[in-house]
Formats: sequence, C-alpha cells, structure tokens
Amino acid sequence: MKNNHHAELYNKLDQWIDAHFDEQVKFLQSVIQVPTDTPPGNNTPHALHVAKLIEPFGMKAEQHTVPESVVREAGLESITNLIVKRQYAEGGKVLALNAHGDVVPPGEGWTYPPYAGEIHEGRIYGRAAAVSKCDFSTYIFAVRALESLGAPLKGRIELQFTYDEEFGGELGPGWLLKNKLTKPDLAIAAGFSYQIITAHNGCLQFEVTVNGKMGHAAVPTSGVDALQAAVKIMNALYGLNETYQSVKSKVPGINHPYLNIGLIEGGTNTNVIPGKVILKIDRRMIPEEDPATVEQSIRDTIDAVWKVIPGITVETKRILLARALKPLPGSTELVEALQTHAHTQFGEKVPACGTPLYADARLYCEAGIPVVLYGAGPRTVEESRAKQPDERLELEDLRRATKVIARTCLDMMSSITP
Repeated sequence: MKNNHHAELYNKLDQWIDAHFDEQVKFLQSVIQVPTDTPPGNNTPHALHVAKLIEPFGMKAEQHTVPESVVREAGLESITNLIVKRQYAEGGKVLALNAHGDVVPPGEGWTYPPYAGEIHEGRIYGRAAAVSKCDFSTYIFAVRALESLGAPLKGRIELQFTYDEEFGGELGPGWLLKNKLTKPDLAIAAGFSYQIITAHNGCLQFEVTVNGKMGHAAVPTSGVDALQAAVKIMNALYGLNETYQSVKSKVPGINHPYLNIGLIEGGTNTNVIPGKVILKIDRRMIPEEDPATVEQSIRDTIDAVWKVIPGITVETKRILLARALKPLPGSTELVEALQTHAHTQFGEKVPACGTPLYADARLYCEAGIPVVLYGAGPRTVEESRAKQPDERLELEDLRRATKVIARTCLDMMSSITP
C-alpha cells in the first residue's frame, strides 16, 4: 500500500501523460513512418531517426553500430542499437526498458497504408503499431512523465531500442549485453497491456538438406529422388507432434511443444527427378525442456529415416537456438508493481503468465537479469494483427499502458520510502 505522497505522484503522472498524449501519438506515427522491413534489415536509418526525435526531450542516445561484416553474416544490412541513459541519485537499481524496431515486411492486403500511422476509430494502423514500435513511445513518454515530477529518484533507467528481434536478437540486446555496453539489474521488454509475461517458449530452428541425384523423369533409375526422401522425413517429424500432445507445461499460458516445417524448396523442373530438397524446421520448446535433448531427438528422427534409403545423404544444421524465458529471483517486485498499476488503469486483474511465442527478452534472462514483458497492446497477438495486414493498436491501451510503466518506474526509482 503506497502512502498519500505516492498516491499524489501517481495522479500527477497520469495527468502529465493525458496532457501530452496527442504529442505521444504524433511521436508514434513518426516512428512507424520509417520502414524497417527485415529482411532486408536496413535498420540504422530508423535508429538515427529516433535519436533525432528524442533530442528535443533532452534525451541523448548512445549509438552502438554493429560492424557491417557481422550484420551481413547474419543476413541483414545495418543495425545501430540505441541506449538512452537517465541517471538519478546513486544507490538505486538500473532498470532497462527495451523495445525492438525491426519488423517483418508488411505484405499485401492492407486496408490502410502500412507505413502511414493513420488513425481510424481510436486505433492507429501500421506495421509495428502493436509490436513493438508502440513501446518506443510507451517507454519514452513514461520516463518523461516520471522526470516531470521533480521527485527525488535514485538509480538509472536505460531506454534500449534494438533492431534484431525478428532474426533472434543476438545483434540487438545480445550485442549490447555481450559487449558489456549494458548490465541492468532489471528489465522490462515490449509486450501487451493485459498480461505480464514472465516465461515463454524456447525455439530451435534447423535447415535440413536432403541430397539425392538428379535424373530424367522418363528414366526413374537415372536419379535418386530427394523429394521422396524428404517426404518420408517430414512424415516422421510431423509424427512427433502426436507425442508432444502429452508433454504439458506447468506454466500458465503455455501448452505443449510443437514442430512446424515452414519452408520447402528444391527440384529444377517438372520432368527432372529432384536432386536436392531443403527443409526449414521450427521446434517450439516449453520451458521445462532441455534444448540439447530436444535437438538430439530431432536429429535422431531424421537420421533414422534417411540412413535406410540408398543413395540419399542428409545434412542437418542448426540455424537458431532461442532458449526459453524463465522467471529469475528478483523479478517479483517488478511483477507486483506492474500488476498493481495495471489493475488500477485497466480495471481488471492482469495475470503474470507465459506465452508460446519467443522474444529477444530471453537474452536478458540468459545474462542473469530478471526480465518481464509488458507494454501497449491488446489481449492477444491475433487481435493486434501483428505480422498480418492491418496491424493496429487501440490508443486507449497505449495511454493506459504508459501510465502503468510510469507508475512502475516511480516505484522502482523513488528514493522516498513508500
């Protein structure tokens, strides 16, 4: 229970955010209007745009550019990650607020332009309106509201805007942490308003190359059909999903593991026996699973099929390991503050739970930093239409989530004992 002084400060935070909300929405529109399609992943222009936008707020962004050779090797074009450090009195904690600016390409089927940030019936439309350029504005305006109070604060808030979530995060938060450019005590990463994510699935992705021998379709014995072998491998892998149904997670919001084959390419023409086929596989891991055990199981399943087919060889290469996010000691205070203020703003209890998605927030966890996901957005990914046409965000969710973050920052950074 907060004392009367804190209650007064909470009200002042809310009032400041209401008074500056039109400005916040215009800021978000500007952030949406600079594309960051990944691929191709030319993200530095957006970072420079954001750095310039926040200068009038008295905020200076450290610009940490990932070397071009490293970025190109990862299949992207440019990455500049930003850190905005807001230092208060000594003795407090360092709290990171992280949102990512890279997005999947918009694709077709939009009612409104994907990079206009248009507003219709109380919603803002555009790629990354909900995931997660909205939280650039959530976090920036929450910190501005906090600092408008003139209240005694301690510790440091770091606004961290990164650009590698869609490809795994290793060159986003991973780069900042690996190179010791940041080491916060706690972190909040971009999320949605109606749940506080404390755990998420892990993900293993593989590229499987099935090699046979090209031949003429009129003379089947002239070749070794890589596609037929690939079909047998796919059937074996899909069969694993039946066994996964009984592997249940104890984390609310997470169900069971799942394997998906998301890409198939190969062959040369309709009259040619396929000599090579490539499969790309995505295996979601519940937090209780061990990645090494899961990977070996996938490899064993593949090997058991192709090794008995004459003339076939298979190469299996791991292309991504994203470990599951798990709650760490030290996150309880952060979760409780977010839940308290979300309840106040949204008029309902906001659960702390898991999600089957995976995010680059896990990299804070892997570095031993307690992290939760919370920001502006609807109840589900489906409602936000993230990664679909007409991605959108309810502006009232943005307003209320900004108040939740601002109030939570006050709890974390205040030098006055409640």
